[in-house]
Amino acid sequence: MLPLVLLLLLASLELVAVTRIQLQVTHAAREGARQAATSPDPADAVQAVRSALPAELSDQARVSVERPHVVGQQARVVVRIPYRFAGFAFGGLQLDLGARSVMRVER
Repeated sequence: MLPLVLLLLLASLELVAVTRIQLQVTHAAREGARQAATSPDPADAVQAVRSALPAELSDQARVSVERPHVVGQQARVVVRIPYRFAGFAFGGLQLDLGARSVMRVER
């Protein structure tokens, strides 16, 4: 009984960690989209994403930016981070945590 309770506790802690990282990735994608909407250089949006993420996630992030040069069109930022869920048990399950954000180009 005790091993089962311990396993459930570890699994719930891991779920909290995944949720926290997902929220950070979503926030970073929004920051990147804000930058992409106002700056014509996609590298500025990538830098905004990396700045919004903690250092340990920033290095792992794969960032994609699509920004047309027409005002009113949609700038898209996609952020993906690989994550090993439940690494403590059986080697874990590889997840690809990601977020997508879209904003209209302002200038």
